[in-house]
Amino acid sequence: MELTFSELRAKEVVNTQDGRKLGKVCDIVLCYPDNRWLGIVAPNGKAFGFKKNGLFIELKNIVKIGEDVILVNVGLPAKKGGKCPPPPPPPSHCGFNDRRSYEEYE
Repeated sequence: MELTFSELRAKEVVNTQDGRKLGKVCDIVLCYPDNRWLGIVAPNGKAFGFKKNGLFIELKNIVKIGEDVILVNVGLPAKKGGKCPPPPPPPSHCGFNDRRSYEEYE
């Protein structure tokens, strides 16, 4: 199955554990050097402010991508003030942690 990002973001994300709607896909996470898709970001039921409260869903937790819905299997964190923890950092082999020092150019 081939999908464009605009097709993917039109799909509703639903958690299979409790049936909650997490909203529509607002972002995808890619690993550039490895050309891999790491997962999606859903707003977790929030209409706005997904950058702070977005829920990162790893590719392994996506159960099914259907015609108009994406089924995921995630254990949501307990609500303590209404904010979700930030998404986990990308794996170290993706090159994000291999920043080079620019001191040599000074």
